[in-house]
Amino acid sequence: MYEFLTGAGVWIAFVIFAGGLFVRVASLYGVSRQKDAVFYNHTNAFEAVKSIFYWLIPWGSIAARTQPVFSSMVYLFHVSLIIVPLFLSAHNVLLQEAFGVGLWSIPDSVADIMTALMLVAGVFLFIRRLVRPEVRILTEIRDYVLLVLTMLPFLTGLLASLNIGPYKTMVILHVLSGEILLILIPFTKLGHMILFFFTRAFIGFEMGGRRGARTW
Repeated sequence: MYEFLTGAGVWIAFVIFAGGLFVRVASLYGVSRQKDAVFYNHTNAFEAVKSIFYWLIPWGSIAARTQPVFSSMVYLFHVSLIIVPLFLSAHNVLLQEAFGVGLWSIPDSVADIMTALMLVAGVFLFIRRLVRPEVRILTEIRDYVLLVLTMLPFLTGLLASLNIGPYKTMVILHVLSGEILLILIPFTKLGHMILFFFTRAFIGFEMGGRRGARTW
């Protein structure tokens, strides 16, 4: 099981992930060219970059500053979600074995701390969906499931790193849940990991380039 997950399973997950994202972006681009062609009449790279930049930096937007605790948790969640999988030394070993490439690695102790903080932020976001009426009414069961699935690779990875529970089982669950998450990204709301940039760019075109208004 482990051999398959760290061998063919990695390839399958990445192919579906990359191929699915490509198809989804291409499909949405085609639809937008038909239904929202006006956006392309006033493209403005500078306004697009500003719109993206101010929403990426901590408390860069008015919306973020009006909810500082929530924004901090969201930022912590996403930063850890990106940095830990990409720069964990064990992941880079697997990348080297599967694809012949590797990235710079962060110390395992730093990865453990970031993972723990990500899980705390994830629990906060989960509870917020339950207790805030204006958020709960917009939340579907699949939103809770996706949040739990997003946290699961980090939880199992941390437990394996700290030798809590049966090590081999935790590693298998870690790899399996991570690959399931990759496969789901193109077909769920998790696709916002790339669609966010297109959305903010279009808002920059319209609000900044066309109307001369701030988009953050």
